[in-house]
Amino acid sequence: MDTILKNFTEILCGTLDNQAQIDAERAAGKQLHPYAKHVTDICDDIIMNRPPDHEGIYILEESYYRYPDVETMELKPLLFYVRSDGDSKALLQSVQIPEHISKEEATNANESLIFDWNQLTFRNFGVAEYTWYESEQCFKVDHEADMGNGITFRLIETLNREGLQVMELVHKNGVKITPYDTPIHYKPVTIGS
Repeated sequence: MDTILKNFTEILCGTLDNQAQIDAERAAGKQLHPYAKHVTDICDDIIMNRPPDHEGIYILEESYYRYPDVETMELKPLLFYVRSDGDSKALLQSVQIPEHISKEEATNANESLIFDWNQLTFRNFGVAEYTWYESEQCFKVDHEADMGNGITFRLIETLNREGLQVMELVHKNGVKITPYDTPIHYKPVTIGS
């Protein structure tokens, strides 16, 4: 694994949430963002039938969300294929999780989870280019994708070892449907806390 992918996975992988942000918002009188948690890990070992010359890595991200005034937690598992340009960019593509695998099955803790490389296809997200800024020790991306059916998705992120700042802007037919206007601030979760 080259330096770019090593830095990218060391920052992105692990358990991160925005509990500190939620606590601050509630203390100020109003929760604006959903409680959000990512449980993320490299999952190359569960990709079966992968060609030996297929470079890059696969990452499984369990994204959990609980919106203000909603009791239930929503799980959105995401599978990513990431490769390096060999210089300063991590190139991320979103992979469709096969339909026969339920959201509840697509977790890093599921020891029986297997993905068949022959069944994996890219979603219409395009290639998000995360650029490494050595002086700031961070990755930044500003990526927009046409998801079809009048939906556009714009991802603006800054990733560093202190955490992730993630802004996802979703528009449908030109109307913003993201219920907040500022990034979610994820911080690493200390095990046992």
